[in-house]
Amino acid sequence: MNFIIILFCSYAKDIKHEIKYNGIYLILGGITMNFWNHIYEQFDPVAMSLGFVTIHWYGVMYLLALFSALWFAKHMIKKDDMNIPEETMDSFFIWVEIGVILGARLGYIIFYDTDPTWYLMQPWQVFNPFVNGEFVGIRGMSYHGAIIGAMIAMVLFARRDSTHIFKLLDIVALSVPVGYIFGRIGNFLNQELIGKTTDVAWGIYVDGVLRHPSQLYEAFLEGVLVALIIYVYRSYKRFDGELIVYYGVLYGISRFIAEIYREPDYQLGYVCCDSISMGQAMSLGMILFSLALYGFIKRASQK
Repeated sequence: MNFIIILFCSYAKDIKHEIKYNGIYLILGGITMNFWNHIYEQFDPVAMSLGFVTIHWYGVMYLLALFSALWFAKHMIKKDDMNIPEETMDSFFIWVEIGVILGARLGYIIFYDTDPTWYLMQPWQVFNPFVNGEFVGIRGMSYHGAIIGAMIAMVLFARRDSTHIFKLLDIVALSVPVGYIFGRIGNFLNQELIGKTTDVAWGIYVDGVLRHPSQLYEAFLEGVLVALIIYVYRSYKRFDGELIVYYGVLYGISRFIAEIYREPDYQLGYVCCDSISMGQAMSLGMILFSLALYGFIKRASQK
C-alpha cells in the first residue's frame, strides 16, 4: 500500500511539473506570437538615416539579393565545373542587372501605373528618387518587368558573346530564386505588398487589421521552393538552357498561388473575373511563354 502511495505521489509531482512547464511554454509562445502579430508596430522600416539620405531595410535587402545571387552563381559554376570564365560571368551580370533595373521600373509604369503617359511628358521622373525635395528612393518596381528587361539584356549579350549563353541561362535559373528570397523579405520589412485579411494565428496587423504575411509566402514559394526544385533537377537536365524554362514555369505557378493571399494592387484591383490580379495574369503569360520557349532553346543549344 505504501509503495502505491509513493508511486502516486511521484506521478502527481511529475504531472504538476509538466503542467507548470507547459504553462510556461504556452505563456512564452503567446508572448512570442503576440510580438509577431504586432511586429510592424515595433519595427522601423528605416535602417539608418544619413542626413538627407534615408536608407530603408528594403534597400539593404535589395543589395543582399544582388550579391547573394551573384555569389551563388559563381559557386554553382565552380561546383558543377561549367567552365565559364569569371570575367564573362561578371560582364553578363552587369548586363542583366541593368536590364533588371530598367525593366522593373518601366514595367511598373506600363503595367501598374494608372497614368503611364504622365512619364512621357516628364521622363526624368522615371528614376527621380526625390518627392517634394525629400529623398525617398525609387518607388514602384515590377518583377515581371524585371524579367522582361533581363531577357532583353540577355539577348543583347548573346549577340555580343554567345559562347556560354545557354549555360548562363541555367545559372540565372539557379541563382535568381536565391536572391529573390531577400527581395520579398525586403517587401515585408518595408510593409508593402500586404496580404489579404485573415484570422490565422500567424497573421500580421497592418493598420489595425490582421493580414496574411503574403510577402513571406512569396519568399518561400517563389524563392526557397523554386530554388530547391531547380537545384535538384539540374542533375537531370537534358540540355543547356533547360533550367530557365523550368524557372519560368515554376515561378509563374508559385506566384499565381501566392497572390491568392495577397491584396491586389489598390490602383488596379482585379483585372479579370473579379478574382485575377495583374500579377496572376502576368504569371499565366509567363508560364505559357516559358513553355513556348522550351523547343526553341532545345534546338538552339544542341546546334
